[in-house]
Amino acid sequence: MNGAEALIETLRQCGVEICFANPGTSEMQLVAALDSHTGIRPILGLFEGVVTGAADGYGRMADKPAATLLHLGPGLGNGLANLHNARRAASPVINLIGDHATYHLHHDAPLTSDAAGVAGPMSDWVCTARSSRDLPQAGAAAYAAAMHYPGAVASLIIPADHAWTEGSAAAAPHPMPVVPAVPVDIVMQAADALKSATGAKALFLGGRALRADALHQAGRIAAATGARLICETFPARMERGAGRVAVERLPYFGEQAADYLKDFETIIFVGAEPPVSFFAYPEKPSWLSPPDAQLVRLASKREDSLGALTALAEALNAPAEPALVQAPGTPPVMDGPLNAMNLGAIVAALLPDNAIVSDEAATAGLATFPMSAGAAPHDWMTLTGGAIGQGLPVAIGAAVACPDRKVLALQADGSGMYTCQALWTMAREQLDVTTIILNNGSYAILNIELSRVGVQNPGPKALSMLSLRDPVLDWVSISQGMGVPAVRVTTAAELTDALTDALAHKGPRLIEAII
Repeated sequence: MNGAEALIETLRQCGVEICFANPGTSEMQLVAALDSHTGIRPILGLFEGVVTGAADGYGRMADKPAATLLHLGPGLGNGLANLHNARRAASPVINLIGDHATYHLHHDAPLTSDAAGVAGPMSDWVCTARSSRDLPQAGAAAYAAAMHYPGAVASLIIPADHAWTEGSAAAAPHPMPVVPAVPVDIVMQAADALKSATGAKALFLGGRALRADALHQAGRIAAATGARLICETFPARMERGAGRVAVERLPYFGEQAADYLKDFETIIFVGAEPPVSFFAYPEKPSWLSPPDAQLVRLASKREDSLGALTALAEALNAPAEPALVQAPGTPPVMDGPLNAMNLGAIVAALLPDNAIVSDEAATAGLATFPMSAGAAPHDWMTLTGGAIGQGLPVAIGAAVACPDRKVLALQADGSGMYTCQALWTMAREQLDVTTIILNNGSYAILNIELSRVGVQNPGPKALSMLSLRDPVLDWVSISQGMGVPAVRVTTAAELTDALTDALAHKGPRLIEAII
């Protein structure tokens, strides 16, 4: 057994079932090992950002890692933006990064790079295998590192000679990391803060605190204390919809978020840190929590949110039934040309039970999230790290992780172009993903940001850098060229018909919605 074969068998024994791949010459031994192994399914992506984003989406939904297969430092570099998003989401991911044979590195061949240096900023754990026998041991360690609660990005660099050298053997899986529990005294500190608060109070939730079981406990706390439930602006995965405990979402723009929070005297943080503005702006706040508020961290992102919320509910003698349970119902659909409001109402009305939404809709999709609060129960995933080009790849990963659930990708036109190759993988794998491209012909958020940083009366050169209208993007042609059937819609009635048809069929579909 060579090193590559031993590594792949080790990962299979650990629990890896999927490898999202964009390999090159230095990974051919790993390609051959996957070819001869029935336990791990390889899925090709035409760009490394698709590969890493798909692994992120898979990890969010499966709560265990897929592997990626990437070509040296430059190939890894192409995937770093979505690894940034994955790391911010605390998604479990294992990157397998080929490298030159150890004896070839000193020749400084064209693709030679510091692969570990490239991996470091977007990884929680980095290791370079030391030999063919060490390679499977490193693979087992990578899996354990990726499973560090709630998930982590582990990057394993694999010299080519370690992959092809014979004499290796599979390694036993490592014991899984223990989920860190919140100390009892911290639970009591949070309970005392809520009981003694005389003004407005809130639980600020993120990470695993936004799963349905944890939200149930948060709803019990709300019933006992009157606390409002607020979540971070860009959650990795939120379980929401009719019958689940509803959560308010913090606004995106810093001054709006600061105004939203200004009256709270006590805020308990669970699975999230105190929020800060996405960017700095002239004469606008970066720290968003009220300066005089009592802030209590009940559980960090890497501590057991469900256990902490359950313990807090018990400490408060909270009722068994939660408050703030979302009633079913969606807004009426207004006919006419498509806009953000009727698009949001249509999506909310037609969203299937147990659907998964990958939301990178940006400005044109702002109404869809609040309008879908009372839709059928579903999962909602967002752009955790702010690096655009996530939405379509994350939808791939979700569809692979949950093949029995419908995935809906809400995708802005500009950010969709970053990873439009994802459509080809959807077609190749016949993934059950319906994509709605919200085409407004612009990087609309940047037009807003231009004025927010103080630029007055921008000229034609500045505006041209934010426009997508010369030439106009034809998403129907792009999609069909990648193998995904597509239609263009301009009215509410057309979108209703197209979305109804797409959701009724298995397999990938794309709807270009002209906003």
